[in-house]
Amino acid sequence: MQDLLVPAGVVPDDAAELLDAIIRDGLVQVVFQPIVYLATGGLVGYEALVRGPSDSLLYSPVALFGQAELLGVSAQLDRVCIGAVLREFARQQLPGTLFVNVIPDTLLGEHLPPGDLLAMLDAAAVAPSRVVLELTETRPHAGYRALCQVAAELRAGGLRLALDDLGEGFSNLRLWSELRPDLVKLDKYFVQQMHQDALKLQFVRSLVDMARAAGAVLVAEGVEQPEELAALRELGVVMGQGYLVARPLALPARHGNYLLPVPTAGKVGRQLPVARELLLDIPYLTDASCCDEAYRLFADNPALFAVPVLRDRRPLALLSRHRVLETFAKPFNRELLGKKPCLTLADMSPLVVAADTDIQTLSALASADRRHLVNGFIIVEDAAYLGMGTGHELMRMISEMQLAAARYANPLTGLPGNVPISDEVARRLDCGQPFVVAYVDLDHFKPFNDHYGYGAGDDMIRLLGAILEAAVEPLLDFVGHIGGDDFVVLLQSCNWRQRLQQVLQQFDLSVPTLFLPADRAAGGFEVVDRDGRLRFFPLTSVSIGVLPVQPGCYASHYEVASAATMAKKAAKKQAGSVLFVEPACGCTAMVQAMPVFE
Repeated sequence: MQDLLVPAGVVPDDAAELLDAIIRDGLVQVVFQPIVYLATGGLVGYEALVRGPSDSLLYSPVALFGQAELLGVSAQLDRVCIGAVLREFARQQLPGTLFVNVIPDTLLGEHLPPGDLLAMLDAAAVAPSRVVLELTETRPHAGYRALCQVAAELRAGGLRLALDDLGEGFSNLRLWSELRPDLVKLDKYFVQQMHQDALKLQFVRSLVDMARAAGAVLVAEGVEQPEELAALRELGVVMGQGYLVARPLALPARHGNYLLPVPTAGKVGRQLPVARELLLDIPYLTDASCCDEAYRLFADNPALFAVPVLRDRRPLALLSRHRVLETFAKPFNRELLGKKPCLTLADMSPLVVAADTDIQTLSALASADRRHLVNGFIIVEDAAYLGMGTGHELMRMISEMQLAAARYANPLTGLPGNVPISDEVARRLDCGQPFVVAYVDLDHFKPFNDHYGYGAGDDMIRLLGAILEAAVEPLLDFVGHIGGDDFVVLLQSCNWRQRLQQVLQQFDLSVPTLFLPADRAAGGFEVVDRDGRLRFFPLTSVSIGVLPVQPGCYASHYEVASAATMAKKAAKKQAGSVLFVEPACGCTAMVQAMPVFE
């Protein structure tokens, strides 16, 4: 495409004439990019993207909407684009949710008031509940209050709202607070190479927390690498789109599940439950079944909460008991709807999960939309229907896991204790990837505890735990508290040595605050030892013994525990805060089993 070599703010005559023709004759092209659940690859829906005429000056969306803004016709172009998107979505009968971009000022002006937009949806036979409006600018000229009023009208009509390109500016953070959107789309800048950028990871982690607090769903844009996908999954981002999933196409694939790279293992133990454990044998209907068959199935089975609708053994939709029975309870509806396809009353975007989806991931998916907790979710294996699960049983299992986690957590620090540590070491061994075990222990802690009291001793242990948690990358690393003043850190961060050196430095800077001024000035304190003699002990320091673990070097977590204990003992032989790194093993070594990290 030839560049327009004109001064800023000046529109060439041919571009202006072309834009006028585009708006007058609706000369826009529509492409669709799939949005999926990142954990499973299940289809959420499609974002509709608009282009100008091919091989023209205004083919690019940037050029098209840029020229419209210069000419002051953005709202007119917006209406044309939305109309084209609705017609094409309906013509292709695409499944799932339609994400439509709109400029906030378009909704606030005379060109597309809420009533007109709802009428356009009705004319295209697209249900408002299947549409999400993406607000593509961050500062409405008419003000936030006016936009909130319009948003309330749109929501009352059944539409949902999304905030687009979060992270491009501070104004869209205010719009998030003012508008309370149902979904928030994370700008691709923060997604790309996020697995190699600690600041991006922290930013996304914070946004995930904000979204959960606001009751919104975070959607990642620009997902292009398997490592980015793995990072987003680990941080709890529920939905995403990008070239790793599929490129925008005029005729997108219609299948309900996209094949994504296998997720990297999470930081949970090997015994984490999966969706298969919630499996219920629920009968199903096919897309050839009629509404009357659905009604009779629910009427004859009072305990039946939902029924999936299949096509060739693959889930297509979900019928809920409440909707079917409520619809048939209205006068004449049975006569009017009885012979129509059961899809007429179905939810066309149910939650479909693979049988081996772990419960933490399933919980995040189900919590993203309340209807999944109410109506349940469909469980598949190799995309074929297995059965269903209920939100009630999912919440019960999550509660049991939380109780188990609390049971095995160290009560002083709240960090995972011996059982989760052993499970995590075993899991990492099973994964066959290298990692580092750091056994962390305080020096001269017992004399300090005897001299200053157990309360001060607890404060020192909590201090060390907090320093360790702050030093690691939660996406890759794991901190556990064995008991007393002993901790274990499992690291896969590439800069693990630097992180552990920071632990030593931070502890040495922080620990003097726990000593009396006189002891700080003396560099230590005097206390009676076990033999009844008065001895001088230096200020408490920290020793870290590091064991690099290569695949195939250790057969079990018992062997790793034994070798890490030896590394810690070597570190404690040196004075002061010390980092001792054991040479990496070159072959599988049988080490006498010892109690786990004791």
